[in-house]
Amino acid sequence: MELTIDREDLVRRLVELLQIPSPTGRADAAVDYMERAFADLGVETRRTRKGALLAVLPGQDPTAPARALAAHVDTLGAMVKEIKPSGRLKLTRIGSYPWFTVVGEYCTVHTLDGRQYTGTVVPVRASVHVHGPEMKEIKWEDDDVEVRLDERVSDPEGVRALGIGVGDFVSWDPRTVVTPAGFIKSRHLDNKAAAAVFLAAARVLRETGRQPTATTYLFISNYEEVGHGAAAGIPPEVAEIVAVDMAAVGRGQTSDEFSCTICVMDSDGPYDYALNRRLIQLARAHGIPHQVDIYPYYGSDAGAALQAGLEARHALIGPGVDASHSYERTHVEALEATARLVLAYVLS
Repeated sequence: MELTIDREDLVRRLVELLQIPSPTGRADAAVDYMERAFADLGVETRRTRKGALLAVLPGQDPTAPARALAAHVDTLGAMVKEIKPSGRLKLTRIGSYPWFTVVGEYCTVHTLDGRQYTGTVVPVRASVHVHGPEMKEIKWEDDDVEVRLDERVSDPEGVRALGIGVGDFVSWDPRTVVTPAGFIKSRHLDNKAAAAVFLAAARVLRETGRQPTATTYLFISNYEEVGHGAAAGIPPEVAEIVAVDMAAVGRGQTSDEFSCTICVMDSDGPYDYALNRRLIQLARAHGIPHQVDIYPYYGSDAGAALQAGLEARHALIGPGVDASHSYERTHVEALEATARLVLAYVLS
């Protein structure tokens, strides 16, 4: 019996998640959302010491080797590095992306005492009428961009009076749009798309009364974008870990925006052959739209767990996402395909 994914609820959950600012290091609100959502589904959760979330799906056979799937809700962002003499803010990046992918983006500065101020990321040389040919010389390094606050400030004293200081987090406006054709355009589909997939799969299990074959942990990571998300917190009894993360669409890739991709190798090397083969066979057997791909500039929570010493087979799957680490886009069909493969795997 094929299990049906509620597309409307899946997209609703994703849109809600995308509206929650959660740059790496300040992802608690998104983790809180996932904790509440799992509670609504009757899924037991617990927090790790690092603030990640572990949801537990009891298995039919308590003696079977445990499994884990990992998705992260931390996102790209920035931090205030310096208050400039002009009252504008110099930034340092959180995560890996070139500055030109966020130039012109609206942002929010989150102060230590909980205040929020909006602004825009602009080039230091922003006006062609002022800088003319100099703009061709922009190299998009840290000194080439700044935050223009939406406040009447023109010096460091004025900025500090707002409560803004070095070390404050800066989040990007996601600008989420769901189109009539089923596309979802937004920042931070990496990797809130997979987190929403987890909720969709858990809902199906609850509503159908189905139970995973083996005890399965859904790990919600909060430090993936800086490389150590699942390096701690995965239970040691886990024998297989599948990272569910965005699949990169672009030149030279097989991934597309309408399928679930099974990534067989990334910058850390090959994923486990036997587990990859089983996932591909499950996708074929269940008629799940899928691609097989390799990402040369990519790492995952599964890789982080193994590098930290977890003795387990590992794999990576996820919905195809165009323009990763920029203004991203996917399609509801890719989300649905990924949720179906997650279900096929946990029930196999």
